Amino acid sequence: MDVLFITSMAAVVADPPQSRKLFIEALGLPLEGEGDGYYSSGSIAGSKHFGLWPLSQAAEACFGTAQWPADRVVPQASIEFEVANAEAVSAAGAELQRAGFELVHQARTEPWGQTVARLLTADGLIVGISYAPSLHDDMRDDRRPG
Repeated sequence: MDVLFITSMAAVVADPPQSRKLFIEALGLPLEGEGDGYYSSGSIAGSKHFGLWPLSQAAEACFGTAQWPADRVVPQASIEFEVANAEAVSAAGAELQRAGFELVHQARTEPWGQTVARLLTADGLIVGISYAPSLHDDMRDDRRPG
């Protein structure tokens, strides 16, 4: 697997209003979103994408339901690693499975165009292998963004 860069980092939050109070009001991060949904920014120095991901939305993305499964560790954060293309996401998912890791879902393309496969660690970290086309727009030759 050839990881190009960290695609995103998100805190998985059980109490979105309280988390926004910390990250937006107290820390002053320029996060944008709406209501109790996903808040994020691509303009924080040192980060391509940082977000506050409501637990219900993480559950929906991973398991197709708004409730996190009771038999799974509740995640505290999500990190996604970028690969070269959508096909590499599938290959990376297969590689992780061969290494003994259980995916919560295989590679799939989300409505916004990102292809991602995810696993959940025993420590409560959602790890994604991702291809987000918009993050590759600035790549020329073999230069990697970052």
